[in-house]
Amino acid sequence: MSKPNFATMTRSEFHRYVLEHREDDEALSIYVERFRDPNAKVYSPEQGFDDPEVVPVLNKLLEKQRNQD
Repeated sequence: MSKPNFATMTRSEFHRYVLEHREDDEALSIYVERFRDPNAKVYSPEQGFDDPEVVPVLNKLLEKQRNQD
């Protein structure tokens, strides 16, 4: 079975492919590299859910999830 051309896939097509082919480590690696956000903030587990920097981020994610349902 030949793999699709990842360079021509849209983000949603690629996302769907990765979800349907979870064993394809190469595809996942390419997907993460291609679509990662260089400005994304990374929080450490030590910060915890009560950290003043983490709380607004969690609230924003929860609100987004509520609006999708």
